Amino acid sequence: MVDIRQSLEYGKYLSRVGWKTERIRGVNYFIKKLPLIGSLIKIQRPKKINNKTIIQLSRKYRAFQIIVEPSSTRQLGSLTANGFRQSNSPYLPTKTLHMDLAKSEKDLLAGVKKDARAALRQTRNLRTEEMKNEKQIEEFRNVWKKTVGWKRYVPPVDHLVSLKESFGNNCLFLRSATLRQNAGWPRQSGASTGAIFLATDGIGYYWQAFTGKEGRKEQIQYKIVWEGILWAKKKGTKVFDFEGIYDARFPNEGWLGFTHFKKSFGGYEVSYPGAFVKNVWPFDL
Repeated sequence: MVDIRQSLEYGKYLSRVGWKTERIRGVNYFIKKLPLIGSLIKIQRPKKINNKTIIQLSRKYRAFQIIVEPSSTRQLGSLTANGFRQSNSPYLPTKTLHMDLAKSEKDLLAGVKKDARAALRQTRNLRTEEMKNEKQIEEFRNVWKKTVGWKRYVPPVDHLVSLKESFGNNCLFLRSATLRQNAGWPRQSGASTGAIFLATDGIGYYWQAFTGKEGRKEQIQYKIVWEGILWAKKKGTKVFDFEGIYDARFPNEGWLGFTHFKKSFGGYEVSYPGAFVKNVWPFDL
C-alpha cells in the first residue's frame, strides 16, 4: 500500500491547486514556484528516495528549499548523508492510527470503546447526507466555516471541488443534522457536523472534519466517522487511516482531544520519522 500523497489522485489534486507535480518512477515530487526566490520542493512518504532525481529537479526548478518526509526510518541514512536535517515542525502528522478493515463489521464494532458504542447507539437513526456536486460542496464549506469561525483554516471552495474531482467516487463529503433537527432534514442550518473521507491504493482516510457545539454535545461525530469507516470498507480498502494523533516527540497539546476521540475506535498506532529539510541556493547541491 502507498501513502495517499504518492497516489495519482493526490498528484492531480495538488496540480489543480497551484503546485507543479512531477511523477518520476512512481514517486510524486511537488514543486511550488515562488516569485523571485525560486521554488520549494516537497516529497512526502515516498517508497524510495532518489537523491539524484532530487538534485536534478532542484536545479531544474531553482529550489531554495527541499522537504522530504520519509515513510520509514530506513530512509534516514540516505537523507542525512546528503545534507538533510530534521525539522522541529513536521508538515504531516508524525503519528497516526490505523484500523484493520479486513475484519468483519461486527468485529470492528467490538473493537470500539464502550462510550463510543453508546454514542453510535444514540445516533443510529440520525440521517446523514452525501454532498456530491459543486453547489452542495459549497454549502458544506459554508457550514464548516460558520462552525469553526477563524479558529481553523477552511480550504476554499475551489480546492474542495478539485479534491472531489480528483478522487471522484473515492471522495466522500458527509454531513449530518443534530438530533433535535433530524426530523426536518435535510436543511443546511441543521448540518452541524461533517467530514471528508478519501480512499486510494487500499487505504481509507479520515481526511478533514468539523463539529459544532451542539453536534459535540450529542456526540454526532461518532456517527459520521463510523459511516466513513464503513464506506471505506465497502470500497475494498484494507486499512483505515485516522490521519494524525498526538505525538510526544513533537508535542501539540491541541491534538490531545481529538486523539482521545480517534482512539475510541480502536486500531493500532503507526509512527513516522518526521520532516527533513535542506536549504539550498540554486545549483548549490
